Amino acid sequence: MILIKAVKPLDGYKVLLHFNNGEQKVVDLLPLLRGPIFEPIRQSPAYFRTVQVDEESGTICWDNSADIDPEVLYGSYLPAWQDVENMISGNSEKT
Repeated sequence: MILIKAVKPLDGYKVLLHFNNGEQKVVDLLPLLRGPIFEPIRQSPAYFRTVQVDEESGTICWDNSADIDPEVLYGSYLPAWQDVENMISGNSEKT
C-alpha cells in the first residue's frame, strides 16, 4: 500500500511527494483539483501551499478536508471522476 510520508509545495500547483517505498515524485496537482471541495485550493495559491500530510490516512490534505488518494498521486490509479469520464466516453463511442 502506497502512502505519503512528506509533501513540499513547489511552483504553481506542483508538489514534491515522498512515498513510503522511498520514491520521490514531483506531481502537478492542478488536473486533480476538481469539484467544489477543491475550489478554494484552485483559487488561492497561498491556500494551496498549506497542503500537509494526514498521518492517519497517509495522504495529502488541506484543512477544509480535501484530500487526494495516495495511489492516484503515485500514478497507480485514475481519480474516480476520470475513470467515470472514460467509461462514459467509451460507451458513447459504441452507440
